[in-house]
Amino acid sequence: MESILTTCPYCGTGCTFYLNTEHGEIISVTPNRENAVNKGKLCSKGYFGFDFVHHRDRLQQPLIRKNGVLVEATWEEAISLIATKLKHTIQEFGSDSIAAFSSARCTNEENYLMQKLMRAVVGTNNIDHCARLCHSPTVAGLATAFGSGAMTNSINEIETMGPKDAIFAIGTNTTECHPVMGVFMLQAKARGTKLVVADPREIDLARHADVWLQHKPGTDVALLSAISHVILKEGLEDRAFIKNRTNNFAAFKETVKRYTPQYAELITGVPAEKIIKAAKIIGQADHTATYYTMGITQHTSGVDNVLSVANLAMITGNLGKEKTGVNPLRGQNNVQGSCDMGALPNVYPGYQSVKDSIIKAKFEEAWKTSLSDEIGLTIPEVLHGIEEDRVKVLYVFGENPMRSDPDVNHVKHCLEQVDFLVVQDIFLTETAELADVVLPGTTFAEKDGTFTSTERRVQRIRKAIEPRGNSRPDWKIIGDIMNALGDSTEYSSPQKIYEEMQSVTPSYAGITYSRIEKGGIQWPCSDTEHPGTPILHVGVFNRGIGEFTAVDYRDPAELPDQEFPLMLTTGRVVAHYHTGSMTRRSWGLHGTHPEGYLEINPLDAKRLNIENEELIRVSSRRGTITTKAQVTKRVPEGLTFITFHFTESPGNMLTNSASDPVCQIPEFKVCAVKVEKL
Repeated sequence: MESILTTCPYCGTGCTFYLNTEHGEIISVTPNRENAVNKGKLCSKGYFGFDFVHHRDRLQQPLIRKNGVLVEATWEEAISLIATKLKHTIQEFGSDSIAAFSSARCTNEENYLMQKLMRAVVGTNNIDHCARLCHSPTVAGLATAFGSGAMTNSINEIETMGPKDAIFAIGTNTTECHPVMGVFMLQAKARGTKLVVADPREIDLARHADVWLQHKPGTDVALLSAISHVILKEGLEDRAFIKNRTNNFAAFKETVKRYTPQYAELITGVPAEKIIKAAKIIGQADHTATYYTMGITQHTSGVDNVLSVANLAMITGNLGKEKTGVNPLRGQNNVQGSCDMGALPNVYPGYQSVKDSIIKAKFEEAWKTSLSDEIGLTIPEVLHGIEEDRVKVLYVFGENPMRSDPDVNHVKHCLEQVDFLVVQDIFLTETAELADVVLPGTTFAEKDGTFTSTERRVQRIRKAIEPRGNSRPDWKIIGDIMNALGDSTEYSSPQKIYEEMQSVTPSYAGITYSRIEKGGIQWPCSDTEHPGTPILHVGVFNRGIGEFTAVDYRDPAELPDQEFPLMLTTGRVVAHYHTGSMTRRSWGLHGTHPEGYLEINPLDAKRLNIENEELIRVSSRRGTITTKAQVTKRVPEGLTFITFHFTESPGNMLTNSASDPVCQIPEFKVCAVKVEKL
């Protein structure tokens, strides 16, 4: 048996483990205990989520659509067809008629190459990825407040928290979506750390909380403003921090004056006395660390929600020191790295603006070509561009928008309409089924590279087995397409790609393969003598002075009415991941949760004459699905909950594509539905 140290391909915690292999196949997983954020722990996906690597459904040969049917082709045929189509499209319609979605599940090296392909070879900034749909408000909001859109602190700090400290978890179902971190939080609670949880559902953390704020989905701004109001009224603010390190406090203070606990109760449904109790815990603790995920971001007010979290951290001085911070937890293994690598339409690697002429000149020199200074299209804009016949070619790399994006019927319409669709994946996903060319990539176990975790920690992944069939590492596929389009750069290994990326990305400059051989390093890391940065904003913010923002509450885009009287919110379950293409092909995980369901409160179920486990029809203004009812008090009356893991009952058939005006994230977390018994 051979054991290969690598990094987990699921959530963004960054757990490391050994893949144990025999005869070219993975037989088991052993958690890593040395220099590991998980300290020898793994969740169910870490232990049992590797079967998909060997699954019979793996793509093992390129496919080309001929006479309406996908048929096997050679690599030479597939790449030649893609190159010919791209060249023709550029010549006839211009570079901006081509767009690409990159992948938060693939490596830093591959994401770097993907954005370089689009910018330096195709000639457009039309590159985006699924961070648009999960943490784009984090990037926009925290960059505004602090100057950096990343998690400020480190995961291991939770293990040092005690009775004088507090955890504020808002919009994060941590024990299911980041289970190892959830365990650390519960262990901290057992040591006496105060726990405040804000979530519409009775999640596991809520059952252990000192205060559970069960607010209505989409009312986070009102709730957070009321907490800030109480802290200011009680004199619990950190006046020295506000005076010395922040700006625009007066405007913020004036705005939150209106958000009394009693006023917020009318909006959120949370009793005023609970808001007051939570505020006192947060304000009186020696250290308060705030954690959030997509319960904060996936709203039409997503950026305002993030700004409100940042405001609360600044008034309490909970930044730039241990056991504090604003800590957005990334839901996928390399969504942080994908952002870092510039898989976004407005920035090069390292968040360097495409509009900055000096930065642009630097990349033109490095890549030996001229570059566009026009900000590219976001994922929603690409779909609109297809509808308007402005986007002719779409290259989808390691994403499944037919299940992960909102309003799936609209997505299907767009993908069927686009002139030429290329999909690169490990399975024939619902998106790949619509493609003109399908390229078989490899899993994390079949290639080398790096992932960057939610805490900005850059870590190695290592090849443990050979690629299945005739599949190829994704970096090799992208490099071959670049060469077919006339780029002469040859990459012999992921390390060579990484070293090129380092040369143009200051925050990664000191993080070399050799330095992370035995454990990861957190960016920014300016040179090879730099130890990395466990805590951001120590002494000074990245932007210099922290910026308060006065934010007012506004309603979600769609609320229940007579026709659609129930509210729907979405999320995940512990056994599954994203659109289920990996976990549903891992028997140990799929067996524990083989089908989807809609959580519905017993009072709503009784009124609709629905029994537990009965088949029901769930409809919104955008579509209808059939699923089973799970009658439970986990959701309050008037609220329902569904996941997006199951293609038989895709929750995103129902969700609303209305988006945040700043970052264009869709409002996955709130829409109106009706439920009917079948």
